[in-house]
Amino acid sequence: MAVAWLIVFVLFYLVGAFSIYGMFQKADVPTWYAFVPIVNVIGVLRVAGRPWWWILLMIVPIVDIIIWFVVVNDVSVSFGHGIGFTLGLFFLSLIFFYIVSYGDSQYHGAIGAIPAAPDVPPGGDLAP
Repeated sequence: MAVAWLIVFVLFYLVGAFSIYGMFQKADVPTWYAFVPIVNVIGVLRVAGRPWWWILLMIVPIVDIIIWFVVVNDVSVSFGHGIGFTLGLFFLSLIFFYIVSYGDSQYHGAIGAIPAAPDVPPGGDLAP
């Protein structure tokens, strides 16, 4: 019976791993990240353009929900999708990660890593 449970667990784990495998290929993240626990979350953070230490914030209850929403929003925008796709990634992650991985989505770069626009002084000139 234990062997049967182990086989079922491994199959479910592989289904989840392959859901992000294609996304990692498109984003030039090492694809082996998809198969290693915790490292796969760091890979998703890299695709989103967020620092690796955000994984520590995901340990904190309630904060983890907010952080995960920000991360899936960044992934969604990085692949050219909007808030509807973000909600899909948040609530139906497995299905929507497969859509990102094996659909027509193109990776546009890590949106979370884009710096904010510089402040424009009154007068509109950026030169000192």
